Amino acid sequence: MFGLFQHWRQRRRLERARIPEAEWRATVASLPVLVGLTPTELERLRDLATLFLAEKALDPAGGLELTPEMGPLIAAQACLPILNLGLDYYRNWSAVILYPEGFLAHHEYTDPNGLVHSVHRPLIGEAWERGPVILSWADIVDTLDQPGLNVVIHEMAHKLDMLTGAVNGLPPLHRDMTARNWSRAFTAAYDHLCRQVDRERPTALDPYATDSPAEFFAVASEAFFETPAVIADAYPAVYIQLRAFYRQDPLARQASDSPPTASVPPDPPPESE
Repeated sequence: MFGLFQHWRQRRRLERARIPEAEWRATVASLPVLVGLTPTELERLRDLATLFLAEKALDPAGGLELTPEMGPLIAAQACLPILNLGLDYYRNWSAVILYPEGFLAHHEYTDPNGLVHSVHRPLIGEAWERGPVILSWADIVDTLDQPGLNVVIHEMAHKLDMLTGAVNGLPPLHRDMTARNWSRAFTAAYDHLCRQVDRERPTALDPYATDSPAEFFAVASEAFFETPAVIADAYPAVYIQLRAFYRQDPLARQASDSPPTASVPPDPPPESE
């Protein structure tokens, strides 16, 4: 009964407040990451973005003045990862805080000796467990034409990671996936990237991904949607796992608009836990 009521409420919201056609066309035209989506997928993304804006408050901070294009631009990128998952994957939080540019975040941590340290770190995005997502508008705009970088997708990946409790790079897997396959693919890729960074060699992914397994998952998710050929070439096993989790294949999607630059082997047979 609750599911039927929720569906009815969402349909009512879409009827009243669907992102206007002109605004949606402008949003899609400004986001290269959406290239290759079919008309049906774009309409589904429009519905998700509309519901996202209805359920998540967009709160300006640091003197930022909201403009009409900000909401759809953020919502479209935020909802791309859940295009085939559904808005329920963004449950238990209700706000996006938007700064005009990078911001200072206050963190406390305890070192191995038991001493508590208080630090301020400059950030362009942050996701709080059961709290808001915080974003820098300047960095959202500046990375629109920088393939591989997407602060919105990065922070949304953290939110998906948080659904399992521990923020460790392991989101809630589907029934046809196994933690063993996921761990094997991500651990090997993470270790390889760490070695490349330690040896000061060029890396396929942003070196920030070596900060932790959670950051590796978020950075890999950015690359999966933004530059799928790069991650498919460098870490094909990771691409397979992300394809299974997000239930999307950006590499095939982009190949429909240009010659393919990478190929990924088919999914391996599932292993028992």
